[in-house]
Amino acid sequence: MDHILNEDAAIYFEHVSYKRDNNTILSHINGMFPKGKITALVGPSGAGKTSLLKLCNGLKSPTSGNIYINNKNINSYDPPSLRRYAGIALQQATMIDGTVRKNLALPLILQNKSLTENEAKELLKLVGLDTDMLSRHVNDLSGGQKQKLSIARTLVNRPHILLLDEITSSLDPISVEEIEKLIYTINKKYRTTIIWITHDINQARQMGDYVWVMMQGQLIESGSISLLDHPKTDKVAQFLKGRSS
Repeated sequence: MDHILNEDAAIYFEHVSYKRDNNTILSHINGMFPKGKITALVGPSGAGKTSLLKLCNGLKSPTSGNIYINNKNINSYDPPSLRRYAGIALQQATMIDGTVRKNLALPLILQNKSLTENEAKELLKLVGLDTDMLSRHVNDLSGGQKQKLSIARTLVNRPHILLLDEITSSLDPISVEEIEKLIYTINKKYRTTIIWITHDINQARQMGDYVWVMMQGQLIESGSISLLDHPKTDKVAQFLKGRSS
């Protein structure tokens, strides 16, 4: 079956399934993530959200079906190019031993390139970190600062798509608010497509333009963020009940 071009789709899933050790993690996913928008990805633990996110930049490969990135089959990208195009930031902001500068430069070091002083400072400014932190050891950073550095490092490659997995779940409320403002700024300033897994339905409602609701490896509902207030299925209504305050 020929893929129908969708100019509004940054990522398009067509009958995508994913199995691991004979366990079905994702089953027949059909849907799109709109270009230049923030899509909140919500659902109970074990719904397959993180696996789906990792399919979007080739960290995992579908067992069947097709994924299109900017209307090109994901298989037509070489892995390093794909991961520069679709950058990912995970819940645990994993750091290498060393300074802020060393961690920030890591994506370019892997490409045998270097990060200039000005580029490093601009990235720190963008994520709201002081430029004098470049020489500081990462062990001296707070959780919120590490998460900002992790996002800045993902932005080194200027990704068109930013994949976020529970990046604020272990942070204090002030840090959460700062990260939310940062993501909003990145989306508006660069028109970066953002897909954000969150367990916080209020965060999804506040940050998202669009939403996917996943359960048991299936996409149950997707559409405008307003569906969180007007779900079409009993399953989604039941899931959302008691999660908003």
